[in-house]
Amino acid sequence: MKVSKEELLHIANLADLKIKDDEIDNYLANLQDILNFAEIVNKAPIDDLQETIGANENSNVFRKDEVKIFENHEGLMANAPEKERDMFKIPKVIS
Repeated sequence: MKVSKEELLHIANLADLKIKDDEIDNYLANLQDILNFAEIVNKAPIDDLQETIGANENSNVFRKDEVKIFENHEGLMANAPEKERDMFKIPKVIS
């Protein structure tokens, strides 16, 4: 499928994009590359494939939570922009 300059400008207008005249050829080439790749994907053989939702049949696979003691409290507090009573002081977020 070949894209014309007019089609590109129409698509750009629909997307509310402002394309300069000196950028049109570059956009045309990029859009053509994308459409050529989509055509290759569309031609891929899928007759022997089964539909799937995920990569495996497991669902909600989470790692086990582990409590770890953080021992460098002073190093952490050294990075605090503002401190109050040995805690990070942050701006008020609730009025």
